[in-house]
Amino acid sequence: MSTISLPQRSRIVSPTSIVQLEYPPQAPLPKLQSATDTTSTWTRFVLLSDTHAGIFPVPDGDVLLHSGDLTRRGTFRDLSRTMEWLYALPHPVKIIIAGNRDFGLDREWYNENWKHTGYHEKPEPPEPISELLTGPRAVAANIIYLRDEEYKFRVQPEGHEWSVYGSPLSPNFRSRVRAFGYDELDAEESLTVLHITSSTSPKLTQGRDAPALAAHLTRLRPRLHVFGHIHEARGAYVHLWAGGEDPRSQNASQIGDTEGDNAEEETVPAGEQTVFVNASNWPAGPNATRSGEPVTVGGPGVQPVVVDLLD
Repeated sequence: MSTISLPQRSRIVSPTSIVQLEYPPQAPLPKLQSATDTTSTWTRFVLLSDTHAGIFPVPDGDVLLHSGDLTRRGTFRDLSRTMEWLYALPHPVKIIIAGNRDFGLDREWYNENWKHTGYHEKPEPPEPISELLTGPRAVAANIIYLRDEEYKFRVQPEGHEWSVYGSPLSPNFRSRVRAFGYDELDAEESLTVLHITSSTSPKLTQGRDAPALAAHLTRLRPRLHVFGHIHEARGAYVHLWAGGEDPRSQNASQIGDTEGDNAEEETVPAGEQTVFVNASNWPAGPNATRSGEPVTVGGPGVQPVVVDLLD
């Protein structure tokens, strides 16, 4: 599959979606309200991934989605730090999945491999770890933890019903120590929040993708597909399904910007579309430095991605 390389944009705008990749800290553009159709509303999704126990400012929104790697060492201490941060955020819906670094959440894998992680002197019990994600404090903080399952919700009682499918799985790469790995996958559900995406968005995965998922995304065509895992490929693009072409990156250039093109905004025409987002907040590759200085987790170039979708 061929790919294209376009300059990194701060925003991608279409009639039914607005993606903000970079904005003043805690000050993204406000949600639009339709001037011609007062019955139409926008839902704001704030996207995180690969935070690795880092803590940083997160803009407000209707829905928070975290697509995995909540921890760096896979320990209870790391997860507790992350969950205390997420508990305190004001979003009315907070949906999270695990990732390959969240060792203790994949119990079958962990029981066999905890010695090989390099961070665990003895195995940690599962109950305190599960309590952080599904216990009373998590429930009170509007946390929804998904593991290969679907969740339906409305932001407003009479509003649009959203359906989210979350999976922590990612394909096994060589022999690296990793939780939630697989060799083959047959998925029949709607794929919306994953730790790694399919080969339908190669420039957002740097070629380390999950080909078995590609056909399902093409068939299901979700409004929003969020993932992470490949830190150096953080970015987004909006794919129009008309014309029969496979999705490919029209944003998140990881090779080099187009000379002389300094536009902040990419415009996408109307049509059936999917917003693909690699929401990694860990600085790497072209986002590792800014003006010669190292970027911290969640900092410039790796901020939470803000996506507004027209209901």
